[in-house]
Amino acid sequence: MSAGPVVDLQQLGGDFTRDPYPVYAELRAAGPVHRVLDTDGEEVWFVVGYDACRTAFTDPRLSRDWRKSGNIGQIVNTEQGQPALAHMLMSDPPDHTRLRRLVAREFTPRRIEALVPRVQQIADELLDAMLAGEERQADLVASFAFPLPMTVICELLGVPALDRDAFRAWSNEMVARTSPEAEARAYQEMPAYLAELVAAKRITPGQDLLSAMIHTVDEGGDRLSPDELIGMCVLLLIAGHETTVNLIGNGMRALFAHPGQLADLRADFGLLEGAIEEMLRYDGPVENCTDRLALEDVEMGGVTIPAGSTVLIAMAGADRDPERFQQADRFDIRRDSRGHIAFGHGLHYCLGAPLARLEGRIAIRTLLERCPDLRLDADESELPWMRGLLIRGARELPVRW
Repeated sequence: MSAGPVVDLQQLGGDFTRDPYPVYAELRAAGPVHRVLDTDGEEVWFVVGYDACRTAFTDPRLSRDWRKSGNIGQIVNTEQGQPALAHMLMSDPPDHTRLRRLVAREFTPRRIEALVPRVQQIADELLDAMLAGEERQADLVASFAFPLPMTVICELLGVPALDRDAFRAWSNEMVARTSPEAEARAYQEMPAYLAELVAAKRITPGQDLLSAMIHTVDEGGDRLSPDELIGMCVLLLIAGHETTVNLIGNGMRALFAHPGQLADLRADFGLLEGAIEEMLRYDGPVENCTDRLALEDVEMGGVTIPAGSTVLIAMAGADRDPERFQQADRFDIRRDSRGHIAFGHGLHYCLGAPLARLEGRIAIRTLLERCPDLRLDADESELPWMRGLLIRGARELPVRW
């Protein structure tokens, strides 16, 4: 069976970037697997639909280990042995199993729950500063949604003096590049910067995650290599803030666009936990999974994905699949949204999901409690969006109160 004509996402323009869901619905209706040209004009294979995406996440023929099994230049403008990519998200078992084991102990439910007072304190301090402005307007991303998770993950790692402006620029290039050249610079500069932090932490360790990763040896005598330390720092710092930044931003945009739902949540914070899950399902922070490599010809839905192809799993489209969620395009904070795949599925399920949920709950509740008149201060169509197919979110979110 043919995959049909190639869909050029670039030709869909800004409407696709702002609202890709009608395109995902059209693709789902036509079948589970499609060839598309991504925003850089590169041909990739798209897997769409809830059931197909869950199946793809657990198919061992779709590899994440580009450093060993593929050409890294096929998906990112950097060299094959780049230490920034020596982490568990870019590996398959048994390497993935080993790397995840070495850091998972730092993300237990008890340790995450112990962060509640500090996350709340950070949220309050950021809002104190934001609300102090006499003009009564701000960019919610720059003032609150970005610095909250960034502060939390930096403190967890033990790098509070991180140059956050530089890091945000590098991170944005890695997840939504503005050009191949800028992406290449980010992959040169960030690992060099982090290598200095690791060297300093070797000399002066603390009670933090980075010190633990450097100095901890497991029962079998295993520890992270120098490249793996850099890679894990990159992964934890980027994944530790990008998801939450856009969970907060996308969640608040959804509430602004649905004032009845916003009023219900303000009136009853008992709905908050379910509201966070619905925000993740309805307009999650990760639009498509990180690129996978077809290790061999893979047949899905009667279509053969050739060996060596780049494969994307359309998470955002899966979570709007009406075969799984009734009235899937409707935002409903009372919906049972369990089963969404906003944090992935299978062995690469996001290790930091409990932390992102915790930060999201505290951030949204604090905003709604302390800013009763908070509203969007821009036309939705004019918001500047993250480029690319990985992260979904606005780079800026002007608000007024």
